Amino acid sequence: MSVGIIDFVLQLHNSDFLSEMISKGGVPIVTAIVFIETGLLAGFFLPGDSLLITAGVLTSSSAIGGRPLIDLTSLIIATIFAAIIGDQSGYYLGHRSGLLVEKNAKPRVKKLLAEAKDFFAEYGATSIVYARFIPIMRTFVPFAAGLSKMPFQFFLKLNIFGGIGWVVSMVLIGHYLGKSSFADQLHKILLVVIFVSILPVVFTGLKKYFKNKKRRAA
Repeated sequence: MSVGIIDFVLQLHNSDFLSEMISKGGVPIVTAIVFIETGLLAGFFLPGDSLLITAGVLTSSSAIGGRPLIDLTSLIIATIFAAIIGDQSGYYLGHRSGLLVEKNAKPRVKKLLAEAKDFFAEYGATSIVYARFIPIMRTFVPFAAGLSKMPFQFFLKLNIFGGIGWVVSMVLIGHYLGKSSFADQLHKILLVVIFVSILPVVFTGLKKYFKNKKRRAA
């Protein structure tokens, strides 16, 4: 990965850069990023939670003329569809070509896929909903579900429920944050959100580590 791409990836997790990008690109850019992050394995580095919260803040911010920079209803509807279609794409890819993709994936992606499979095995069907709120897992868990041949209709129900819950909660957090005195502290809020969201993955990893350690000792 070139230095320019690395810098861009890092910038995507900067609240000021996100705000500027969303202000210029509007709902279409947010929708596109949500779909890529949830539907394409290569989009695992994209900032789903930070993106939606920042976009939500901009539905409260006043531009010249006193109107929000982004329409709240349009944002929620468009990104819900993008999140649901994205997860279905990941599921379909895993269901139809999972073994082939896994075999030819780069080592980093293989590691992330293994973590997603562990997470899916740990939480079962509920992982489809949980993963929505966890960076990287929301990209790879739908793929793992497809790879495990989870029934399509069952996955779709969980996908819709999780997609709506994730988008609405993140956007509304941002929306009401934008109306509060904490709007100027967005970068700190995003750091807290990221920290809290990765805790389930850390917990799952530690649980697996101690289980394997106990097994080796036995």
